[in-house]
Amino acid sequence: MCGINGLTFANPELIAKMNQLTAHRGPDQTAVFTSEGISLGHNRLAIIDLSPAANQPIWDSEHRTAIILNGEIYNYRELRAQLAKKYTFVSQSDTEVILYAYKEYGPECLTKLNGMFALAIWDNQTKELFLARDPMGIKPLCYFQDQRGLFFSSEIKALLAAGAPRKVNTQAFSAYFNLLYIPEPQTMFEGIYKLPAGHWLRFKGGQRTIQRYYALNNFFDFTDYVQTVNQVRGLFKDSVRRQLVSDRPVGVFLSGGLDSTAVLGAATEFHGRGIKTFSVSFSDNVEPDKFAADARLAKQTAAYYGSDHQELVIGAGDFSEQINNLVWHLDEPNFNPTAGAMFLLSRLAKQHVAVVLGGDGGDELFGGYPRYYYSRLISAFQRLPSATQQIGRGLLSLVGKKDFAEKLALPPDARRVLAFLLQKQQTVHSVIQPSYADARGLEVDFQQRYFGVSSAGVKTDFEKHFMHIDRQSWLVDESLLRTDRMTMAFGLEARVPILDYRLVELALRIPTAWKFSLWQRPNKFQGKHIWRDAVREYLPEHVLNQPKRGWFTPMAKWVRADLRLLVEDILLSDRLPTEFFNRVGVARMWQDHLSKKYYNLNMLWAIVMWQLWYERFIKSSS
Repeated sequence: MCGINGLTFANPELIAKMNQLTAHRGPDQTAVFTSEGISLGHNRLAIIDLSPAANQPIWDSEHRTAIILNGEIYNYRELRAQLAKKYTFVSQSDTEVILYAYKEYGPECLTKLNGMFALAIWDNQTKELFLARDPMGIKPLCYFQDQRGLFFSSEIKALLAAGAPRKVNTQAFSAYFNLLYIPEPQTMFEGIYKLPAGHWLRFKGGQRTIQRYYALNNFFDFTDYVQTVNQVRGLFKDSVRRQLVSDRPVGVFLSGGLDSTAVLGAATEFHGRGIKTFSVSFSDNVEPDKFAADARLAKQTAAYYGSDHQELVIGAGDFSEQINNLVWHLDEPNFNPTAGAMFLLSRLAKQHVAVVLGGDGGDELFGGYPRYYYSRLISAFQRLPSATQQIGRGLLSLVGKKDFAEKLALPPDARRVLAFLLQKQQTVHSVIQPSYADARGLEVDFQQRYFGVSSAGVKTDFEKHFMHIDRQSWLVDESLLRTDRMTMAFGLEARVPILDYRLVELALRIPTAWKFSLWQRPNKFQGKHIWRDAVREYLPEHVLNQPKRGWFTPMAKWVRADLRLLVEDILLSDRLPTEFFNRVGVARMWQDHLSKKYYNLNMLWAIVMWQLWYERFIKSSS
């Protein structure tokens, strides 16, 4: 894992500055190459082949083509064996394998890679730059273009140093406060874009071309449950085995959930007992069942597997001490209070390991979120006779369930998806200026992006498509981006075995009925049935039957107490720009949260983090 930077003209001073700003991503070696038409910068986190031969940029034997990489390729040994029949390798690194795969297959080489990556390849003869991002969007890559040329980096802060404009992207602003994340390709900066997952970018002669190289459209159901369970189990084991490959120590981020527990179980099978595990707990906890359950279960799991376990206890003071560093490393506003917990946990983990495995992706692939259950309920309701539907919606409205009655009429398209993802429009309009509060643009965007091409999955199993949308949107643009920023702040590589593209493709063909049942109490929702069966051998009894539980911090409590002055200094002052916010509405929302009249943490923390971002990156010119 590393940091990559580049621009399409020679400027050794500027590329060195970009490297300096992203040095935390790769503390082991920094390198710059400049020539006519190109400047490449690389900060190396050495994981595979620690020798100087693997330092980047890596050139081919003709010294015509160079590559810089942020990521890991897990099937590089198999690819190397094929390519070695024609090419001579000078290192043991996976990066050099990509370089020769590109020479052999061109952009088609991307479909042969099993891994996570953001990469740049420069052809010094044709003066062509080639950028690419992995199919699952695990590794970030952003860019902007002006009259000088194209600029790219692993992090936005390097692009700002290169002269990208410091201006708020109002489209992204609206999306952030409606969705609580920013959908690709937008960023919160006008003119700076994310290269979407599964896409490549070619830049030559001042022109850029972007093309999608990876798309999934096979939704057709498997019919043999036992065979499918065996396939899931086999691919998961193979993914964990591959992702344990490292020339430096590997650990596991361990929560109380079944996904990270399964990862630890499989890792122990291949690695042996004693692998290092890390979890978070919170001090001054008045609701132990809510905030300490994960840490307690993680401790039990660590003991079960004999891992070398460390639990980090975090208090409100730890957040306040690090909040400015948090804002700096995030690059963009992020509403999720768990970002701070991951930031601090990554700092601890880096003292012991260079790589951590996590359980990201299990919910999106195997039906772990209650919203899929409720959508399934709507789909079942809409199969009833129309007269029965009308009576049912009328009765719900009479007993005060008007919101749910309206949801029951939602068609299987973007409107239903957004009904579960959007913040309440009344909430958004109360604090955001009207010109930015409307979510109708998002509805159009989601409809075009995810429902523009019909698929069997939408027609026969809408919830399967819903999970697929979450995997492409929320997971990539909020969860995985947050994980990358927080771990790489300390040069710690995070791997996600459940998001092996083979597992993702397989999960898309698993009927939703195999993932969860409608015949359960919603408040006791327990999804991922087939996933549980597939990884049951790795799930101790204390994890196996746990209901779905989110990962929470006591931030709602902290902002009413220890962090109150910090928050009020932002929300109740003239710091909030009236161009974007209704200060009276923000103050009212804050008072409602303080009095516990309403739970407003998500929106309030989104505002706090946006304002701190705005002051750090927009108002400040340095």
